[in-house]
Amino acid sequence: MTGLRFLAAMMVFATHILWYTGLVPGDTGTELRKTFALSGSYGVGFFFILSGFVLTWTARSDDTAGSFWRRRLVKIGPMHLITFGLAALLVLETDRPTRMVDWLASASMQQSWFPDIRTVSAVNGVSWSLCCEFFFYLIFPALLPVLRRIREEWLWPALAGVLALIVGVFLVATFVVNDQPRLTAFSVSGEVSFDQVWFVYFFPPARALEFVLGILLARIVAAGRWPRIGLVPAFGLAVVGYVLTQYEPYLAGTAGVATVWTAPLIAAAAVADRQRTASVFRGPTMVFLGEISFAFYMVHWIVIVQAADMIGPTRTFSSGTGVLLILAVLGVALACSALLYRCVETPLVRRFGRHRPKSIGADLPPPATAPVMAEGRRATH
Repeated sequence: MTGLRFLAAMMVFATHILWYTGLVPGDTGTELRKTFALSGSYGVGFFFILSGFVLTWTARSDDTAGSFWRRRLVKIGPMHLITFGLAALLVLETDRPTRMVDWLASASMQQSWFPDIRTVSAVNGVSWSLCCEFFFYLIFPALLPVLRRIREEWLWPALAGVLALIVGVFLVATFVVNDQPRLTAFSVSGEVSFDQVWFVYFFPPARALEFVLGILLARIVAAGRWPRIGLVPAFGLAVVGYVLTQYEPYLAGTAGVATVWTAPLIAAAAVADRQRTASVFRGPTMVFLGEISFAFYMVHWIVIVQAADMIGPTRTFSSGTGVLLILAVLGVALACSALLYRCVETPLVRRFGRHRPKSIGADLPPPATAPVMAEGRRATH
């Protein structure tokens, strides 16, 4: 699962580098932007499901809410503050219009509660997902005991119920939420309003359904009730799911309805980790890239925006030069990520937030058979 995290983070990078820069020109650039327009949202949805899965898989029977919240805050807080500061310098340098409410909401990881495009995307544009994760962490200590009371034979019906609610969010956004004024930005110009996009994509309670899906998925796998779907077929299913997003209504393709296709991949990866099945995603390079994926996610947008500002919005390049520049931006983002991971995330988590995972009870495997992914090393996106 660790290696897969970086693949999901790269999907987010692909969307942002193609849409915030013009480094790939002409028809090629147009086709790539169309192809990867939803890859970022697909990757974020993967992380929301993964978050619920891993927190459940590594939960401790003797844990307390206060201890859990402390570890989670140590995990995301320092990285958020550092990248917020870096992004704030860019905002001040470029004189981007930013209101006081935008500053405060972004700094406190509360921006996704505001149905305002300026607020949810303020300062470090990707940090809106931390607001959702922050909400997930707040409710997890109360939510897990309730979901653990579900008997094993009712886990699949419960999962089906959550899937129905995810579809319900899409239907409410489509037919109930105000569809005016139409949004004229990104790849969705003229199709839907921002209120509709906010409801399915940014609104924390709506995205919490994917988090709950991950919790139930962990329980199903731990109970031995997950079907024998190998890592390769599950990966193929996730790819097929992404292809289908290209043909779905935007409100379905951008959030929960689309990203449930990644759930089998998470379950299959957990089983593969538990059985120590050979996989390219378990190689040392992929594992390291997965470990720095949280830092990469938090810093990559800043690097892209800075690069776009340095290059200039009207400059054009050949396709070959554009690809080289994209690789250069990726290299800088990876270098910054490794530095933040080594100097900020790792020492703080080791000092204040790391522990050895233990079973949360009879419904989870013992530590010796759990996937090789400690809670303290999990990336949050």
